[in-house]
Amino acid sequence: MTSKQRAFLRSLAVDIDTIIMVGKGGMSDNIIKQADDALTARELIKGKVLNSSEVTPRDAAEQIAMATSSEVVQVIGTKFVLYRKNKDEPKIVLPKDKGNR
Repeated sequence: MTSKQRAFLRSLAVDIDTIIMVGKGGMSDNIIKQADDALTARELIKGKVLNSSEVTPRDAAEQIAMATSSEVVQVIGTKFVLYRKNKDEPKIVLPKDKGNR
């Protein structure tokens, strides 16, 4: 993913609701499944790691991204944004990479 595409996704993420919450239970199969289903439906999701959690926001984002074959777009404070293109029904069109000219 290029920096331009990442910036584009960050701008879209500003207006979306946080739908994944990682609490004191830490990472669980339920959180991974919830994230996977949401990525399929929306392509771009926002999550939050609560203060009671034992995992850091960066670790939570990377663990979920690895388990769901998605990409970490951004981690700021306690929140993170993940993206995975839906190959069957794409909803977000990323800017094209112009290459090195």
